[in-house]
Amino acid sequence: MEKCIITFRSVTPAQRAEQLLRRAGVHCGLHRTPRHLAQQGCGYSLRIQSHRLQQALYVLQEHQVPYQKVYCGELMEVFP
Repeated sequence: MEKCIITFRSVTPAQRAEQLLRRAGVHCGLHRTPRHLAQQGCGYSLRIQSHRLQQALYVLQEHQVPYQKVYCGELMEVFP
């Protein structure tokens, strides 16, 4: 199944997002953002299945958790 990556500037919003998504039933994993995707040095990201992306973004927006970008498939940027 295809995975998507949601990137965050720091670990705090990434951890908050992970907790919220798990409570919402969205399985995700917290990781360091791969270097080729990190924009400003250190960054953290959540990996989720692509079919859960819209639900995940809705939860993040609903709880005002700031994220940087979303990558899917061949890690092409899909959202700013």
